[in-house]
Amino acid sequence: MMPTAIAWAESFIFVLLAVLHLFWASGGRWGFEKSLPVNESGERIMNPKKRDSLIVGVGLLFFALFYWLKAKGIALDLPGWVMMVAGWLIPTVFFLRAIGDFKYVGFFKKLRGTDFGVRDTRIYSPLCLFLGIGGFYVAFYL
Repeated sequence: MMPTAIAWAESFIFVLLAVLHLFWASGGRWGFEKSLPVNESGERIMNPKKRDSLIVGVGLLFFALFYWLKAKGIALDLPGWVMMVAGWLIPTVFFLRAIGDFKYVGFFKKLRGTDFGVRDTRIYSPLCLFLGIGGFYVAFYL
């Protein structure tokens, strides 16, 4: 029961994140500026294009589909190795994102006082940690 509920939660979160990235890909601006890390002088260290947001959004939809499959929301017969690799790779990516690069992103970042840094500490990194740990739990038990 618990791994299935976590898989459903992960799927739902990934859909929400996908919608946000697809919104940005279509030209939306809400939340975009504060979602990108900046350096000490306030300059963005990443400058994603609409295409980049589209790629991330589609990838997040695939992650949502993966967890939907794990929760038995739909029956799709994928090879076992695909499910196993994805089951460990997806949470690894998010767990590593929660740890961060030790400078701009993650729990162990040095630059914390920016708008992004505050949001990263309070929202983005904890969310990534949940997606990572929850994903490992699902991979182990489902």
